[in-house]
Amino acid sequence: MKPSQSQSQSQSLLQKGRGAARLLLVLVLPLLLGAWNITMNKGINTNYVERIQDGKTKKSEILTLFGDPQETKRTPDGLIFVYKSYRIKEKSVSWKDKDDESKTASAVDSPYSLEQTLKRKPKEGPTQEVTSTLTIFFGSDGETVQSHDFKQY
Repeated sequence: MKPSQSQSQSQSLLQKGRGAARLLLVLVLPLLLGAWNITMNKGINTNYVERIQDGKTKKSEILTLFGDPQETKRTPDGLIFVYKSYRIKEKSVSWKDKDDESKTASAVDSPYSLEQTLKRKPKEGPTQEVTSTLTIFFGSDGETVQSHDFKQY
C-alpha cells in the first residue's frame, strides 16, 4: 500500500520538528545548567529555612530544599546536617607589604636578595568568609527534624 502525499508531508514535518527540538535542547541545556549553578551558590534561602517545622519536616524534604550538606555528623542522639554559605573576602594589602614586594622584585638578580626571595610566602588568593550557617538536628530515628539553628553573619 502506497502512503498518501499528506502522510509523507506530515512525516517530513514531524522529522523537522524533532530535529529543531534536539537543536534547541543542545543550545538551551548549557544555559540551564549554568543558571542552576549560580542559584545553588547564592547562599541559604531564608524562605526555605522558614519551611522547616521541628518534629514534622522529614530528611527527604531537607535534602530536596538544600541539597547534600557540607558536613554530616553522627552522634548518639542522632544525625546532624550542617550547611554553610560563603562570600569571597578580598585580602587587604598594607603599604609596607607593597613596598617590600617592589624592592624584592627589582633586586631578584642580586645574589644577596635570592635568599629573601626564596623565603617569601607565595601570594594568597581571596579568602572565603562564612555568611550563614544552618544546622539541622535529626531525632533518633534519623528521618525527622528534631530542631534546627540558622545564623547569618
